[in-house]
Formats: sequence, structure tokens, C-alpha cells
Amino acid sequence: MKARLVEFGLVEINGKTYDYDVLIERGRISRRRKKASKPQRDRYGHTPLTTAEPLPWHCHRLIVGTGAEGRLPVAPDVIEEARRRGVELLVLPTSEACARLSDADLDETAAVIHVTC
Repeated sequence: MKARLVEFGLVEINGKTYDYDVLIERGRISRRRKKASKPQRDRYGHTPLTTAEPLPWHCHRLIVGTGAEGRLPVAPDVIEEARRRGVELLVLPTSEACARLSDADLDETAAVIHVTC
């Protein structure tokens, strides 16, 4: 899967451009549903990634792209849940996350890609 951060707010995956956060699981791309994490926005200054929202846990490795400037907060419950499930968690700025995703085995790797901040 070829992925790259085009610019702030845009990511390109396999030739298609997305202007919203995406989840990638087993090669399927879907929109990130972050509504359940919004109640923690005031605590972090931004809607964080939390286990309250559906995350792609059916993997050995979960790549989290934290935005163009790496500012997406990842709540401690995500880190703990990854540890509990035995999932390797890679939290990287989106450009680096896309590079890792481009080289990844999609049978073993899932991703959450944040396109702004």
C-alpha cells in the first residue's frame, strides 16, 4: 500500500486522496469515527485517540500517524490496550507513519492516520 502525506489536511493512499482521518485494517480504508473520543477534547486541547472509538486491533502492529506536526494526542488507554493485546504500537508523525505503512505487510499491520495538526 502506497501512502504519503500530501500536505496539511491531505493524505494519499494508493492514488486516492483523503481529507479526513482514516483507519486501515487488512488493506481496507475507512473513515476514523472519533465522536466517542470528543468528550476528552478539553483535557488534551484536541480530540485524542482513545479506546472509546473503534480501533483496528486485529493486527500485530498498529501504526498511528499523529498528524502533519505530530500533535494528535494518544491517550494512555490506547497504549495500555495495545500492550494488553500484544500489539506493537508505533506512534509517529503522519509522514513517517505513511512511509512505514508503505513498507508494511497489511496482513499484520493496521493504521490510524490523522491528516491535520
